[in-house]
Amino acid sequence: MVKDRITDGRRIGQLLASELTGLQRGPLADVSVVDADRDVEPTPDGAFAYRVTTDDTEVAVVEVTPETARLVLNAEPAIVPERADVTTDGRTVVVHSGAAVKSAVDVLEQTLSG
Repeated sequence: MVKDRITDGRRIGQLLASELTGLQRGPLADVSVVDADRDVEPTPDGAFAYRVTTDDTEVAVVEVTPETARLVLNAEPAIVPERADVTTDGRTVVVHSGAAVKSAVDVLEQTLSG
């Protein structure tokens, strides 16, 4: 059982980037993380961390706060995760823990699938 939960927004954003670029299935095969700010300092309002593209077209932006990473989609999410540590607000998917990163990736995958 995991004792420590990752709740640092910058670290969650890094985990999300790794997951997005590491998966080679379906619409995620063409996903890239671009314009990454490796020295991003999280802010309460959300600091720009990187853009997410597919075939050189921006599909989302990731922002980081001290406690979360926000995946701001260019389209309405196709699904809403049924997890307490992932919330949605319109086109924004808020990831509250490292364990929730896979759910955010699933949202992006389903949204790109149409």
